[in-house]
Amino acid sequence: MNQVYLSDIPRLFTAIAEWGACLIFLRKRPLRCSGLRLWGMLGLGLAVQCLFLCLTDGLHIALWLPCMMGAVGLMFALIAACCSVPLTTVGYFTACAFLTAEFAASLEWQLWSYTQHTLNLPQDTWSTTALSLVFLAAVYALVFAAMRRLTSRREDPPAAFAFRMEELWPPVVISIACFLMSNLSFVSSNTPFSSSVLESIYNIRTLMDLAGVAMLYAYHVQRCELYMQRELDAIQNILQNQYIQYKQSRESIDVVNRKYHDLKHQIAVLRAEQDPQRRLDFLDGMEEEIRTYEAQNKTGNSVLDTLLTGKSLYCARHGVELTCVADGAQLDFMDVMDICSIFGNILDNAIEYALTLPDKRKRLIHLAVYAKKDFLVRLCSATSFRACSPDNRDSGFPATRLGADTVPLW
Repeated sequence: MNQVYLSDIPRLFTAIAEWGACLIFLRKRPLRCSGLRLWGMLGLGLAVQCLFLCLTDGLHIALWLPCMMGAVGLMFALIAACCSVPLTTVGYFTACAFLTAEFAASLEWQLWSYTQHTLNLPQDTWSTTALSLVFLAAVYALVFAAMRRLTSRREDPPAAFAFRMEELWPPVVISIACFLMSNLSFVSSNTPFSSSVLESIYNIRTLMDLAGVAMLYAYHVQRCELYMQRELDAIQNILQNQYIQYKQSRESIDVVNRKYHDLKHQIAVLRAEQDPQRRLDFLDGMEEEIRTYEAQNKTGNSVLDTLLTGKSLYCARHGVELTCVADGAQLDFMDVMDICSIFGNILDNAIEYALTLPDKRKRLIHLAVYAKKDFLVRLCSATSFRACSPDNRDSGFPATRLGADTVPLW
């Protein structure tokens, strides 16, 4: 078989590919600097990358993997120094950039080796070297332009790049696995997954790197689609909550109108009442009722107060008694949507259960929110009791707990 391919990729070409791949993932990201300072950092990064890979060329095979880890570390440092994103996001960009650089360098060197062999170009001449540099620039430009096109054709949600540590493992494992499998034949040809034929070795490396880039892109697309769907679900939830609040507002207006109508009659009764003591008792009862209603909707958290006001008016309209003892200040660490979702759901469940009771005297709901040690306890219970009489004092049903939970206080 003819010897088609040349020796392995020059380390300088690999360094340029790694640097160029980093530039792709710096686009559309918040940068720490701009202008001359940014270009100065990029130029320094290119110089350090080239110097490191050239100085580590020709070392023993046992040092090859540590040297590649050092090159990846330099890519990580360059992205972290230029891009103002969390380190987990920098790790994701580094994994994608490293595999992209491996594919670009492998593809360029394989195509150049085949072209040089086909055209029977002489080696180690000035004209051949100049042509190889032009060929290098053309292939790298095409590969990086294609990657830039793929990464910029869609508006990705910013939340898709907010990686937690456990979410970083899939792209890292894909990058490491593809890199090791693509270079396995260079380390040892005596394995079931390697080859001793030079043409096959180059094919395996290029195709494995291409497969890795494709898998990372598919992972990126699926992750962005997932977060876009979450945003759509959140918007739909907000719209649904707004519609529910609209319906509750209409019901609240009916309750207020009814209370206003009752108040006019109560004022008329007060005007007609001649006994001062009975008039005073009647006014004290009205004041106590107002004070009780105000107290149960002043928890110290405005979001919870608003939610309780709507639920209280709904309960008043449907004959359900809702009481609340809540330390709303303990909810300040929670997001507004979380408060609405958590307390809205448990109150809706309690109201739904209470409305199944035919006797309105048994429709009692109690909500409690308090801190216990380092945990926040939220408890919602719907309690139904039979009316007690002197002959039947223990005829009550135990409380039915519909929602209880504890979360750490941060």
